[in-house]
Amino acid sequence: MSEEILIVEDEPKLAELLRDYLIQSQYKTHMIANGLDVVSWVQINSPRLILLDLMLPGKDGLELCKEIRAFSSVPIIMMTAKVDEIDRLLGLQLGADDYICKPYSPREVVARVATVLRRVEAEPESEQSELSYRSISLDESRFSCEVGGTKVELTRVEFRLILAMVRRPGNVFSRDQLMDLVYTDRRVVSDRTIDSHIKNLRRKLNEISTEGDLIHSIYGVGYKLD
Repeated sequence: MSEEILIVEDEPKLAELLRDYLIQSQYKTHMIANGLDVVSWVQINSPRLILLDLMLPGKDGLELCKEIRAFSSVPIIMMTAKVDEIDRLLGLQLGADDYICKPYSPREVVARVATVLRRVEAEPESEQSELSYRSISLDESRFSCEVGGTKVELTRVEFRLILAMVRRPGNVFSRDQLMDLVYTDRRVVSDRTIDSHIKNLRRKLNEISTEGDLIHSIYGVGYKLD
C-alpha cells in the first residue's frame, strides 16, 4: 500500500491548500482533478486514504466511490458543499468512512484523516479475530461477515455495528452508545445517521438469514441483536 493521501478535488486552490496542510502533518499526497483519472490511479498505486469530492468533472464522487469499493477497502472521506447532502449519501450505502461538509477548516480535514486512519489501521489488532452468534460469523482481521455461510458485503460502519452487537448479544444499545462505538468524531453524525446504517445492515442480513429478524428495534431506547 502506498503512503500517499489521494486528494480528488477539481478546485486547484482548495486542493493545494489541503495538500499543504497534509504535508505539514507529515503525509505524502497526490492530487487528481478529473474523475475519469481516479480509478486507474487507485488500482495502480493503492493509496492510504482518499479525500473524494462529490462534484467532479468526468465522473462524480458517488460513482467513483462505488467503483473503488468494488475492488478496494481503502478509507474514503467524501467531501460535499451541501450539508443536506449528508443524509442522502449515508442512505446510498456507498461505503465511505466519513463525510465532510464545505466550507471546512483544512485543520479539520487533517484531523479527520488522522482519526479515520487510526481507526482503520487499528482494526486488525483485535485479540479475538473470529466471532460468531447464531448464523452470523465475523472475521475482524479480514473484515468479513457471513450469515449461514454466505458472505455479506458490509461497509466499515455496518461491520463495526454488527461486531459490537455480536460481542454482546441481547444487550440493548442506545443510539448514543452505537455512535460512540462507531465514530470518534460525531460532528456530522445524528440519530438518523445510525438509524440509516442499522436499516441497511438489517436489510443485508435479512436477505440471507433464514432465522427472521436478527436485529430488533427497542422503542425509545435503541437496538439489540437477538
